Amino acid sequence: MDINTLIYFFTASVLLTIAPGPDNMYLLAKSLASGTKSGVALSAGLASGIVFHTTLVILGVAALIQSSPAAFTALKFVGAAYLLYLAWKAFKEKGELQLGETGESIPYGAIYRRGVLMNVLNPKVLLFFFAFLPQFVDTASDNMAIHIAILGAIFAVQAFSIFSLLALCAGKVRSFILKAKNLNRILGIVQGVVLTGIALAILLT
Repeated sequence: MDINTLIYFFTASVLLTIAPGPDNMYLLAKSLASGTKSGVALSAGLASGIVFHTTLVILGVAALIQSSPAAFTALKFVGAAYLLYLAWKAFKEKGELQLGETGESIPYGAIYRRGVLMNVLNPKVLLFFFAFLPQFVDTASDNMAIHIAILGAIFAVQAFSIFSLLALCAGKVRSFILKAKNLNRILGIVQGVVLTGIALAILLT
């Protein structure tokens, strides 16, 4: 794998990560509602999910799921159900969404696990990596698995860095709206709507 391929892959990865999407929207909403640290914890979870999907691509599980409509459908429903559950919690639980100075009421570990599950249970992400990563490696190479692992690690690191930067920016904005208590409910609705939208996108794809 030459340096030009790595530069091309890194550039493509950054562009894909910064492109507006459901992960970015939910990350911003969560960071505004709960602060920078919560956003960083969520970013770490999403990045860890990338590592999981990369491992599945290497093992060939992605190809198996792609070739099995039943397995793919089951994964879609599980992922959508989990996201709808999170959306329901966002709509209902006001305490989690308050912008108080005490910070996030949910442990950062739980937020991290939420990010992991959001990514792992989204079959679209798995199939995306199955189609995307091999484009940058020589499929005839004996080191293809190692090359895919390197690319997956690069994608995960840059995604975590960009997501964390978004969380930091949202956290800074949050400091200016701490007194606007009427925004609490709006942010909760935004989180719920985004999560519902992600779930519907999974089901309709």
